[in-house]
Amino acid sequence: MKISVRVKPGSKGVTRLEQQEDGSYVAFLHARAHDGEANKALIELIAKEFHIAKTQITITSGAKSRQKVLEW
Repeated sequence: MKISVRVKPGSKGVTRLEQQEDGSYVAFLHARAHDGEANKALIELIAKEFHIAKTQITITSGAKSRQKVLEW
C-alpha cells in the first residue's frame, strides 16, 4: 500500500492522523523535525493506525520534506 502524508511537526494537542477528502493524510506530531525525530514518530503513528510492523514501513519520497510518500 502507498499513501501520501502531509506532516505537521511540533503540533500541540493529540498526535493524530486525519484522512483528507482526496485520500491523502495529514499527520499532527509532537516531535520536532530535528535529527529524524518527526520521521520516527510518523512511522510509529502509521504502524499503530494501520496495525502493521514499523519495520515494514518505508518513506519512499520526501524524507526531508513535509510532504511524504510512505509504502508498505
